[in-house]
Amino acid sequence: MRTLIQRVSQASVTIEGEVKSEIGKGLLVFLGIEERDGEEDVDWLAGKISRLRIFPDEQGVMNCSVMEVNGDILLISQFTLHAGTKKGNRPSYIRAARPETAIPLYEKFIAKMERFLNKKISTGEFGAEMEVALVNDGPVTIWMDSKNRE
Repeated sequence: MRTLIQRVSQASVTIEGEVKSEIGKGLLVFLGIEERDGEEDVDWLAGKISRLRIFPDEQGVMNCSVMEVNGDILLISQFTLHAGTKKGNRPSYIRAARPETAIPLYEKFIAKMERFLNKKISTGEFGAEMEVALVNDGPVTIWMDSKNRE
């Protein structure tokens, strides 16, 4: 699983002209799932994101997690995070999981994040054409891959 995490002061997702979800202070999380991902990836990544200390404390030091600041999460499925660009100019998405693999893991990821945060998280819609708007706070943008746990 790959994620692109952005600390935001606000974010929203619109589908077919209707705002589906919006958040204030929190994290916009783009999630890409590949065929070889499983529940271990869900557990590791959801735990890591919920505890990631990227919000400022009273001294302005990035020392607080989204849980500690009572922030929100907007989760967007994004198969293009697994784009292969080694050859040619058209990205290959061969590593991205097919819906029958990805949807159950996406739903488990949502449930796991809600358990960690002890509240509902906002989402887009799996497989839909979405317009995502955000105000990146910082800017803070972090890339994480459950197969490369650096």
